Amino acid sequence: MFSVVLGGVLVPASALALPLFLLFAQVNATNTFWSVFLPSIVSPFGVYLARIFATASVPDEVIEAARMDGAGELRIFRTIALRLMSPALVTVFLFQFVVIWNNFLLPLVMLQDDDLYPVTLGLFTWQSQTSRLPQLQTLTIVGALISVVPIVLTFLLLQRYWRAGLAAGAVKS
Repeated sequence: MFSVVLGGVLVPASALALPLFLLFAQVNATNTFWSVFLPSIVSPFGVYLARIFATASVPDEVIEAARMDGAGELRIFRTIALRLMSPALVTVFLFQFVVIWNNFLLPLVMLQDDDLYPVTLGLFTWQSQTSRLPQLQTLTIVGALISVVPIVLTFLLLQRYWRAGLAAGAVKS
């Protein structure tokens, strides 16, 4: 199963745009927020990164000790593994947030309504109209500057979760 997910990393997003459009068109879901958001939620790279980080950061001895104390698998996952993996989960979230925020091709294929366009596609539309309306040039530049603010704020708010050595001292050498 992991090999299939890893193979998904090799497929470029542009190769999936048309098949996704055809799938969403069959269920009459194009030109909706969900047609852009749903395909972007899960990333094969995020699954790969989380698995690699989990094997490296959650010591088997800690899991075994929790089992000896009588904790079930769900409790071990919730109370130990998720907390030890918080830096990786925050990293995956930030990667996905940036990918979704900067998504251009999928909204271009899926959306026909200008009101549903994300920031990147809206800025592109403004930029393409600057020859007819020169005042849009300034708005495009200001919009590009403002469009970076959510990414910077998200990074600054979540950087406190990147802590090294969360399990340091949990296992005797």
